Parts: sequence; C-alpha cells; structure tokens
Amino acid sequence: MSPTQTAELMNGTALARRVIEEAAARAAQISRRTTVAPCLATVLVGEDPASVTYVRMKRARCAKAGITSRHVPLPATTTTAELVDTLAALSQDPGVHGILLQHPAGEHIDERAAFEAIAPEKDVDGVTMHSFGAMSFGLPGFVSCTPGGIMRLLDEYDVDLTGQHAVVIGRSAILGKPVGMLLLAKDATVTYCHSRTADLSAVVREADIVIAAVGRPRLIRGEDIKPGAVVIDAGYNPGNIGDVDFDTARTRARLITPVPGGVGPMAIAVLLAQTVDAAARQQGVPGR
Repeated sequence: MSPTQTAELMNGTALARRVIEEAAARAAQISRRTTVAPCLATVLVGEDPASVTYVRMKRARCAKAGITSRHVPLPATTTTAELVDTLAALSQDPGVHGILLQHPAGEHIDERAAFEAIAPEKDVDGVTMHSFGAMSFGLPGFVSCTPGGIMRLLDEYDVDLTGQHAVVIGRSAILGKPVGMLLLAKDATVTYCHSRTADLSAVVREADIVIAAVGRPRLIRGEDIKPGAVVIDAGYNPGNIGDVDFDTARTRARLITPVPGGVGPMAIAVLLAQTVDAAARQQGVPGR
C-alpha cells in the first residue's frame, strides 16, 4: 500500500444486520411450523452496569429477531452451586432453546463449573468444553460467538486464509484459543501470542492476519502491522479504544475492523443465529 492509502473498513454492523435478518426469517419459519418461538435464556449474576447494559441490548436484539428472551436475574451473593442449579434447570427446560450466562459472573464464582452446567445443545454462546472440542475437531456444535463473528467477517471480505500466517494475540477460553482453532481449520498457520510474549512486535510484523484479543488498549502498534495485512481488533477498552493503534495501523493494513462497529455487532448476531439453529434442532425443523 502507498503511504496515501488507507485500509478498507470491515463493516461488522452491516454484516450483523444481514445475519440477524436471516435469523429472524428462520425464527419466523420455526414459529409457523411448531407454534413455538425460539427462546434464549439470559442469566445475570449481580448488577454490574456494563453487564446489565449488554444483557438489555441482547434482549432487545432478540425481540427484533422474533426470539423470545427469558431473563433470569440472580443476586450478587449467588454461590457457584446456586448458579449451577439454575443453569442445570434451564438446560432441562424444554421451553428454553439457548442459554447465555453473562460473564464475568463475579470473582467468587467458578465460571468453568457454571459453564459446564449448560447442556451442549443449548450452549449457543459456545462456552463449554464440549463446544470447544467439537469446534476444534470440526464436529457439529456451536462456536464461541466472537470467534464465529470474526470468521464470518473474514468470509464476507473474501479473505483467503489458506497458507496465511495468522497471529492471535490473546489466549482466553472463549476468544483467543477458539479463534485459533477456527483459523487452523481454514488452513491458516496460527501463532498464539499474549501479553507476556517476548518481542511481540517481531511476531506481529510477520503476520498476514492479526487477531487482537488481549484486552489492553493499543497494545498492537500500528507501525508493526505488515503492509497489506488484515487486522481484526476484538478488543474493547474504555473510551471505545481497541487493542490496536487504529490510526497508524490503518495506513498499513489492507483491511481493518473499527472499534466499535467491527467485531462487537457480529458476536451478538452469531449468538442469535445459533439460538435459532438450536431451536430448529430441538424442535425437529429441517436445516437450511
């Protein structure tokens, strides 16, 4: 790219709108055939302002897509055992097709134990070990929503991953690790990095695809982006700041996601689409 060029923005908002419209059409089909609307149960422990906002936003999107939402608020004093019991009961409820545990659930909660209480067929957020294993082996199941949204963005912009060096900065169980597995399945060569990687800049400079998902503002310097690379910024920090130094990176990358408006909308869209898919499977409605 010449110094005067800037990267094309990857519009997650527009793509998410299309994904949700498709999910809404599918939800309407399920409702007509079974008289049962897809239902997503959202579970929230405590009243963290950001979590409350996220759940409210997800429920609003559900309503627009013809998905019933059942909200289960729990007090901040809820124990891991009580949360596990709640999630297990929702897993056994035939009126619930998908379950979302809003996280973080609190420092006193064993989140892994809570996630594992969600039945795999209702794990529409892709947080259980079963979902991770199925995704890693290319078996039927649900992907983690943010990684799933990233892969849809790459497909939308015709990014051929075959043989490309993809560098994932971040190793969380629901973002960094699973997106690496999805990239590997598309024949990319994947390098995992994190905040303690020695000489991170040197690794990033070799990347054809950069996935920033570490949760540290502007950790990835724009001058380290390889000219013509594709940059996916999955970080979100206070002040609408991503993990990538956007202004400089945009002068070097070929494609880049903005923050906000890139990865975030796609995560919610994948959540709704997978809720509809879960309902279809549980109601015995043939696939698309």
